[in-house]
Amino acid sequence: MTAVFLGVRHHSPACARLVERTIEELRPAHVLVEGPAEMNGRLEELLLGHTLPVAVFSHYRDGQRTATSWAPLCDYSPEWVALRAGRAAGAQVRFIDLPSWHPAFAERTNRYADAEVRYAEATERLCRHFAVDSCDALWDRLFEVEPDEGIAERLDAYFALVRGDARADAGDRAREAYMAAWVRAALASAGTRPVLVVTGGFHQPAVRALAASGGDGSDDLQGGARDADGWPVVPAPPPGAAAGSFLVPYSFRRLDAFAGYEAGMPSPGYYQEVWERGPQAAADGLLRAVVEGLRARKYPVSTADLVAARSLAQGLTALRGHPRTARIDVLDGLAGALITDDLDGPLPWTVRGPLRAGAHPAVVEMLAACGGERSGRLHPGTPAPPLVHEVAEQLARLELDGGPGTRLRLDLTVPLDLERSRVLHRLRVLGVPGQVRTAGPEHGVDPVFAERWESRATTGRDAALVEAGAYGASLAEAAAAALAGRAREEAGAGALAGALFDAVLCGVGGLSERLLTALSGQVGELAQPGPLGEVLATALGLWRHDRVYGVARGPLLAAVIGGAAERLLWLVEGARGPAGVDLPRLRAVVALRDAVLHAPELLGSTRETVAAVARRISRDAQAPADLRGAAFGLHRILGGASGGADDPEEAVRAVASAGTDTLGDWLAGLFALARDAVTGVAGDGAPERPKAAAGPDVPPEGGALPEKGTLPGRGALPGRHAPGANAAPGVDALPGTGGGALIGVLDDLMCALPADAFLAGLPALRQAFAFFPPRERERIAERLLERRGVRGSARALLRTTADPLLIARAGTLEDHVTALLTRYGLGGTPS
Repeated sequence: MTAVFLGVRHHSPACARLVERTIEELRPAHVLVEGPAEMNGRLEELLLGHTLPVAVFSHYRDGQRTATSWAPLCDYSPEWVALRAGRAAGAQVRFIDLPSWHPAFAERTNRYADAEVRYAEATERLCRHFAVDSCDALWDRLFEVEPDEGIAERLDAYFALVRGDARADAGDRAREAYMAAWVRAALASAGTRPVLVVTGGFHQPAVRALAASGGDGSDDLQGGARDADGWPVVPAPPPGAAAGSFLVPYSFRRLDAFAGYEAGMPSPGYYQEVWERGPQAAADGLLRAVVEGLRARKYPVSTADLVAARSLAQGLTALRGHPRTARIDVLDGLAGALITDDLDGPLPWTVRGPLRAGAHPAVVEMLAACGGERSGRLHPGTPAPPLVHEVAEQLARLELDGGPGTRLRLDLTVPLDLERSRVLHRLRVLGVPGQVRTAGPEHGVDPVFAERWESRATTGRDAALVEAGAYGASLAEAAAAALAGRAREEAGAGALAGALFDAVLCGVGGLSERLLTALSGQVGELAQPGPLGEVLATALGLWRHDRVYGVARGPLLAAVIGGAAERLLWLVEGARGPAGVDLPRLRAVVALRDAVLHAPELLGSTRETVAAVARRISRDAQAPADLRGAAFGLHRILGGASGGADDPEEAVRAVASAGTDTLGDWLAGLFALARDAVTGVAGDGAPERPKAAAGPDVPPEGGALPEKGTLPGRGALPGRHAPGANAAPGVDALPGTGGGALIGVLDDLMCALPADAFLAGLPALRQAFAFFPPRERERIAERLLERRGVRGSARALLRTTADPLLIARAGTLEDHVTALLTRYGLGGTPS
């Protein structure tokens, strides 16, 4: 009665061959495999006849956390070969590792993550000794291209060195003790036949030692508790937690280290060829596949390039002392023959991790050929979680299962279309591929009541649905749990506001309440006005205008609005910062304005209190200019005192004395909050605003402010020439709110500026006027033309044929040249 321990590297063809040969030679009574012990009662399901790769997907969910993990299996995985060959040899096959919901896996999403990568000191020494760049190249050098004779001994020596004196972490120690308990139980029932134990090589020395010593017996998970058949008990999830495991299709892309997979061998397509045809045939095939792929992409590769790559690969094989061509020999040979440009970083196969963006096309094609395109398929009889069946039923019932390219328009005011929208949004937040929304409301105040969706390729949908089943048995429950996880994990009010709107789109009202409770608690801790304003705008828009999703006037929305507005009022009064326009902060002040105007009953501060705070900010010389302008506009909108320093014309003259840049920033804040209240152009013959707008004096809440550097149309203020004597009388007294005189004041100020000062301030001024829609900019241009007694098209004036800043500079240059000509008596009219 003996135990044979094979330490393996996950997804290694050399180790898979060793496992297969060992089972054939030993004919063991038991084959014990590192894998999720909770699957032991369902091994028949694993062996139904799937197309590999597949994975055991495990999930855990309680009130505090949601965790998922995968145990992938492909044709050349030693664990898969142990299951298949062990069953064929008549052995009892068992998985012997802890279930994924055990705390040992709390920080891991992949059961088969390479421990030698986590405990890297020994492998780094070996890499230096053998003059290779990575542990993958080291593995190939020691095992994949070497003859199979003596490989078991080499593996034992390698993993003993890797483990060395390193103390494993608590999770690894718990797993090793549990696996050792299974070994002891198997030895007790094996009779005269041996027991074969297949585990990751890092764990093998510890499992062997613990199995021989009897373990430390410190708790039931280490072997104290046994079932009726004498096997260690599989730990159950804690009371109230949901956990389980299902098979899911997998793909070589997900298995590839260059796509971010953290276990086993990179380049799964290449090693599949090694498994099926051997290292030399795989190397030859890789050369051909890369060249064919590059030619298919119209990348020039000549026959001479192919010959050069093959020669370089053969030369590197000999130089490095490899008995057969290794993967890195082929890749380095191809790189030497095909890449003539300087590279920004090391070749990706010399390091671990995903391929970086912007990689050379030849490198991209090499890794694509190595990775392969194979995707697994489950046997039709494979059990699936309830969510998979519910989604299939709902898609069929709602006629949402059209093929790729199908387009769908949904009217959210129609109950059936609203139900369809909610189903599609639930699938979206769960990451299930197949449908992409191309148009629709983007936030809580977006007055859009229709959506457009388009069907896309459904590759990966089956796996995504099984994995989404970890969140709940129904689609609504799963979406709610996924969004609740987002609310716990994502930092910042902006992310929470996005999760809130997704909850509304998904129609999961209970979740919305949990999210709003979280938002209410967080708004009092936010330190920046921008994110806080995003929360306030979203909550206020839903509270005021929601006619579709059923959340308007809700008490929890009211709590968020009140808390956010009070916090925002406190933050903006103490705000400091560099010169320039802070658009997120201006959006926050706009949201505060809308809350005061349209939800005053939800706020702890009165309208008069907010106006007084705004007046103090507007007069604070230490506050940023754009915020002072916004505060001046807010004070004006809320009906604060007027006259003197509170008069817009006087305020503009005072600010202008600080320079045109400061004036431009101040005007940006003013126009963001109260452009019509101080100019009157929107009220001059303007059509009635939509019902969802904030009112006749202010732009709609949540309306998009211009991005930094965005300029109005292709024009600016229509020129600096002073108004003529024949200007129309009373043109500055625009109708509307009576604030039209401000345009005249600005015109006079601009005309009085020296040319250099005007040019220096023009970008900031243009950004300020970007807050006016095109029609209102046209009205401003009309007034300026009238002030000069000029007849013409204001619209044509705004649609210049060149950059207005360039035109202004050219005009200044012309004035300068004219002055010089006049000075020297050369200013006469040419004959």
